[in-house]
Amino acid sequence: YPRQHALETQLGKFNLTAIEAMLGSYTKVLFVRDPFQRLISTFMQGMGSSPSFSSFVQDVLDSGQPNTSVGSKPLVSLCWPCLVQYDYVVMFGFLRQELGHLLRRTGLPVDSLLPEFTDNQVRWTYRWLSEQMFSELSLQQKQQLSHFYRWDLSAFPFSSSFLSD
Repeated sequence: YPRQHALETQLGKFNLTAIEAMLGSYTKVLFVRDPFQRLISTFMQGMGSSPSFSSFVQDVLDSGQPNTSVGSKPLVSLCWPCLVQYDYVVMFGFLRQELGHLLRRTGLPVDSLLPEFTDNQVRWTYRWLSEQMFSELSLQQKQQLSHFYRWDLSAFPFSSSFLSD
């Protein structure tokens, strides 16, 4: 797209005609991750100033969606999957398999570009960590989180998410 080197980086900075032209000229890839795992990751990276995971979750719930950090916002509010037709959706935990497929489809060499992933270890670790963190939450917090991320949970196949129950 001719304006690819423009200073504006968010689509909202462009007019509708430019947005349609850009979206039509690029391969659009969306990387998604279970919202509960995103919350854990944000907490673990110290992006929340709360002393416990439970109080961090309460801070996210109390602040409301517009005021939450990017790490805890629902994905649908960040990437608009109902409006943008993504060519590929890559799920966290299946990166090696899905990125290999994506690189082959785009004609790029697979072996030289893919780093080593340990998807099985990542899935097991996040499952264990999710169980621990989920057990810290009250029933009310669990229900509120499920409601807070309801659109993510319906838009993406997070079948093993703790928030799907």
